[in-house]
Amino acid sequence: MSYIKSRKHVVPRSGKPLLGAAAAALSLSAALAHAHEVSDSEKLDRVTVLGSRLKTDNMSSPKYTAPLRDTPQTITVIPAEVLEQQNSLSLQEVLTSNVPGITFQAGEGGGGYGDNIMLRGYNASENITLDGARDAGQYTRSDFFNIENLEVTSGANSVHGGSNNVAGSINLSSKRPQGRDFVRLGLGLGTDSYYRGTVDVNSRASDAVAWRLNVMAHNNNVAERDVERFRRFGIAPSISFGMDGPTRLTLAYFYQQDDNIPQYGVPYANTPYNNGPIAGIRRNNYYGYRNTGNGEELRNQRLSVLVEHDFNENSRLRNYTYYGQTERWTQVDSIRGSWCVNGVNPYGMTLATRTCSVPDNTFLPNSGPHGYIRDENNQIIGNQTDFITRFATGSMQHDLVVGLSLSQEDFKRRTGSVLGSVAANDRNPMSASNPNGIWTHAITPVINPANQGQLKNAALYVFDNLRFNEQWALNGGLRYERVAGESRSYDTANNAWRDWAKNSDSLISYRLGLVFKPVENGSIYLAYGNSRTPSMSSVRGSCNQTSSCNVDPETAINIELGSKWDVLDGRLGLSAALFRNERSNYKVASGDPNEPEQQLDGKARVDGLALGVAGQITREWGVFANYTYLKSKVIQSVSDHVRATTGIDAQAGNPLTQTPKHAANLWTTYRFGDNWVLGYGASYSGRYYLNNAAAPLYTAPGYTVHNAMLGWKLNDALDLQLNVKNLANKEYYTRIRGHAASRYAVPGTGRTITLSANFKF
Repeated sequence: MSYIKSRKHVVPRSGKPLLGAAAAALSLSAALAHAHEVSDSEKLDRVTVLGSRLKTDNMSSPKYTAPLRDTPQTITVIPAEVLEQQNSLSLQEVLTSNVPGITFQAGEGGGGYGDNIMLRGYNASENITLDGARDAGQYTRSDFFNIENLEVTSGANSVHGGSNNVAGSINLSSKRPQGRDFVRLGLGLGTDSYYRGTVDVNSRASDAVAWRLNVMAHNNNVAERDVERFRRFGIAPSISFGMDGPTRLTLAYFYQQDDNIPQYGVPYANTPYNNGPIAGIRRNNYYGYRNTGNGEELRNQRLSVLVEHDFNENSRLRNYTYYGQTERWTQVDSIRGSWCVNGVNPYGMTLATRTCSVPDNTFLPNSGPHGYIRDENNQIIGNQTDFITRFATGSMQHDLVVGLSLSQEDFKRRTGSVLGSVAANDRNPMSASNPNGIWTHAITPVINPANQGQLKNAALYVFDNLRFNEQWALNGGLRYERVAGESRSYDTANNAWRDWAKNSDSLISYRLGLVFKPVENGSIYLAYGNSRTPSMSSVRGSCNQTSSCNVDPETAINIELGSKWDVLDGRLGLSAALFRNERSNYKVASGDPNEPEQQLDGKARVDGLALGVAGQITREWGVFANYTYLKSKVIQSVSDHVRATTGIDAQAGNPLTQTPKHAANLWTTYRFGDNWVLGYGASYSGRYYLNNAAAPLYTAPGYTVHNAMLGWKLNDALDLQLNVKNLANKEYYTRIRGHAASRYAVPGTGRTITLSANFKF
């Protein structure tokens, strides 16, 4: 059978940009929160010290009115300078390199597709925003060509981020039109077929109008991983009217398309006889059929309109309207099936089950998803209105924000297979040690409706940073939120849709932080906040009619004692915090035959310490580093009924999974003379548990990855940058699937070398 070069021929699908090329050119857009202010990039060009933007002083969201130093919560802002120096391109790369305590699970469906994030022990995949508004769809955010910086707020925080914000939130801030002309061109070449080109053009067309255009084209294979490759193209035009005036309008459009073949994983067995990668299995092996069209296609776009009006120097109104669409198509082969390596079944938990059922050195994919298709479409439309004002009542100063947020998200999914009705045991076996899977049967694609969902959200909120005097302030927020969702699945046996599962809840969330400033450049704070998670927390369906849709919302709390300081004349920021992030109740199975509804009896806790430093130690020496200690514990994982009748709670007392106790990141640069800069980075993740119920318990080993950078400024128009990632070519594993019978993991990227040339005009 001939090799299938394009999976578009396997399963027809459509994916057109929201606007045509002409309309996109006319829109020329990217959301601009404060067009009348001097932008961060403009400030950068006025600074002569290379690397001085490692420290950030303010958040991009209007909900945060105090400087970061005086905001009572752990917030990590990764600025553009760090992204550029590290040549970090994807969300996973940025987070794992700069925010300790974050791990990535196997993606939705187990295939490593989509950003499936664990933050401080809890899932944060639904808590990603773009320019402060929800970013719909669980997909792989593969490129930051239009991202200025990234902000991670840690700890339960529904008052800012909305419902289901147990772990914290991750916000991506888009690049924006600026008040001056420039052209920036970037070209990159590297190992493993790395090719990259970017264009960033900004023009101040008149006193009132500025526009900006960002374009990206990218290709790369992956070091130490066969078959896998990534291709993408993106364009992001933007235009702002009313620059420097009291009323400003910004239009923005973003479009990116990806055509990838990601890695599903390699066998990773945790048994009494094997704990980790299987001996004789190379990390670069690809265990899919190579000729059936496996891969991922993504079309992501967003159109936004931002209107701002300054009533006076103390009060302004901000209205942000957006429409987003994410189309994601995947076809995967898992590594589930029958294995025989070195004469035994490596997944056997006993001597009897270690007996091979297939010939030695063979993998027979006779179970699990093979040729499995997901065709998903997420759409979201929303509006956020904020009134920001500053005033005094007597001797007290107020920074007040009052806002209204409205959104509706819709979701559709189809699923199927390209392998047709070929019996599981008749599928093509492949070598376990040197796979070269070729499908020789007929390709008979079958794809059917699978799921539909809708989620509506309306929220009213108020924030006030109340300053009593130069030493004391009270930073608080209150949010009322109405969430209504419905979802249903398709019954393929009866060729009919099942009834809608519905849930609606009214939620109140809050946060209060007391801030003491012993001196102007430092603060000490104590803060308390919560999060609320309704039963229908996701548009993809998170409750069912028989056991969970009528359960009350879950609750999590975060208490934090911390301190933040700006030292060395404000060049360096220091932070430290002790915290407890606790799920005070979450849904567990009833266990009572007379009570079908799940019960809110689950409890889990994460206690920890977070340390951070960012900025310039000297004029030449910059640093961006963070450390996190997480002590996690399941307090109760079964219902009160089960605990009372059986006395068994297998998880109680054990750590949470995917939660490393120790994790740290370092990025530091040193400037030599006027033209050279040397950078070094290290990312450490300690071991963490893969399971926490039935013994024995298994852990993933800790690892450290080293990176390096050398920059050379030839002149004002051209600089070169050499990056080496995974300097020691460390073999490590991420996105480890925790299911005992089908455990597998994605190998970390091997040593990668890239050379970038950046032209400025």
